[in-house]
Formats: sequence, C-alpha cells, structure tokens
Amino acid sequence: MIVVCLDLEGVLAPEIWVEFAKRVGVEELKLTTRDEPDYDKLMRHRLALLERNALRLPDIQRVVDSLGPLPGARAFLGELRTHYQVAILSDTYYELAMPIMRQLDWPTLFCHHLETDASGRIVGYRLRMKDQKRAAVAALRALNFGTIAVGDSYNDITMLQQAHAGVFYRPPANVIKEFPQFRVAADYVELRTAIDEAAAKI
Repeated sequence: MIVVCLDLEGVLAPEIWVEFAKRVGVEELKLTTRDEPDYDKLMRHRLALLERNALRLPDIQRVVDSLGPLPGARAFLGELRTHYQVAILSDTYYELAMPIMRQLDWPTLFCHHLETDASGRIVGYRLRMKDQKRAAVAALRALNFGTIAVGDSYNDITMLQQAHAGVFYRPPANVIKEFPQFRVAADYVELRTAIDEAAAKI
C-alpha cells in the first residue's frame, strides 16, 4: 500500500498568509517558506507583524473562510484518494485550515496549533513536533508503507528526502535550483502522472 503525503498550501490551497497579506495591505506578511527556510524565524516575523498591525486570529479566519481550494484541487484529491491512501502534512495551523479542509471533504491533516489570548490575539504557536513532515513519512515507512511526498517549499525538503519518491508541485525557481534531484510538476495532470510513475517503481 502506498501513502501519498501532500503539503496543503501551494499544492491544494492558496498560501493563506499571502492572501491575508493582500487583504490587509501588509506586504511583509507575504513572506512564506518558499522564501525563508528557517520556520521559527518566519513565524516570529509573522507574529511581530500581527502585533504591530493589531491583527488577530478572527481577522485571518475571516479571510480563510472566503478562500477555497486551488482550482481543480478537490477533483484531483478525490480521484487520488480512490487509488492511494492520502495524508496532508502541513506547517499551517488547525485554527486556520478547517474551512479549506471542509471544502476538500475532510482529508487527514497533520499540522500545528496557534496560541491565542482571550481577545483572539495570537501570542505564539505550538508545533506538533519539530520536523513533523519528515517524521510522519518516516513513521509511515516504518509501518511498511510505500511513500510519495509532494511539496513546493523549503519546509517540504526533508519530507521529500525521507519518502520513497519526492515531487515538487509548482515550486519557485530558487527551490528547483537548489534541489534539482526532485521531479517537478506544473499542473495536476503532470502531478498525477508523476505520482503514478513513482508508485509503479516502489
């Protein structure tokens, strides 16, 4: 049995922080793991910007409620789930991702938690565990599953390296340049082909 491990943002859903940045006009919030490989540094930067601009969790949740999955993502995921086990491994937060999970028919999601005070101010974040994407793929391999990982950012690299096969989905040029060993898919048709071809070799 093969488990396909997909990142959420960039593969199935828009980048939540980028969309939120556009809505509230805070350009610096557009920085993502496509740009900054140090996740803790990125999150501390985000939290400081939220504090400086008096933005709270309900403000982000209102934006997420208005977002849907990327065009074609729901159909792609639904079809994929008829042939493979699928797990979403993401560095987003349950407090942000639930509206998109609902629109994707509630696939399995492993991610993190935000910490807020009574007013909804985000005061911190709690990782489920460090490098959880890689650890999840390693655990699946230990259970004797074949694994295929799909991501688009720096924080997906260890997951792709840990899997039997790794595929980039529409990554930025800097990530492709640094990690040329991974196959690149530009749309869901190419991604499904890459997954099926990798599965045939496992």
